[in-house]
Amino acid sequence: MADEQQVNGAAQDDAPQQQAFQIQRVYVKDVSFEAPNSPAVFRQEWKPELSLDLNVNNTKLEDNTYEVVLKITATNKVNGEVAFLAEVHQAGIFTIADSLEDGQRAHLLGAFCPNILFPYARETLSSLVSRATFPQLNLAPVNFDAVFAQHIQRQQQEAAEATQQ
Repeated sequence: MADEQQVNGAAQDDAPQQQAFQIQRVYVKDVSFEAPNSPAVFRQEWKPELSLDLNVNNTKLEDNTYEVVLKITATNKVNGEVAFLAEVHQAGIFTIADSLEDGQRAHLLGAFCPNILFPYARETLSSLVSRATFPQLNLAPVNFDAVFAQHIQRQQQEAAEATQQ
């Protein structure tokens, strides 16, 4: 009988607590691919000029639930002409507990969630480029923590400049 009470007591101690962060869903929200100068671009020597644009947006869906969208646009030019333009909007729905401070929530939405989404977006982008028979596109990892820190620093500088005027 004493053993039963300990087991029941342990079960109560192990009761699920509210998780501070959960991934609800990861999905592709939008995909676009253009090769405006094909087939002529396939006949040129491949000396690509790649430019990447990354953007992160988040929207509060309901209490504690957010959609985060990582947008990656890759534009590749050869001899000044666009070889291809590929864009992926990789999204996720995340639950973030109210118990977190605003700074922690902002870091999760601006850095942690994009880190989760990036490998999916990178794979989708690579697949699009390969299916169009262009040479494989392998994006290097992105340090979203550093990008987020720069964003916060830039906001603080702008706020400080606004108060000085």
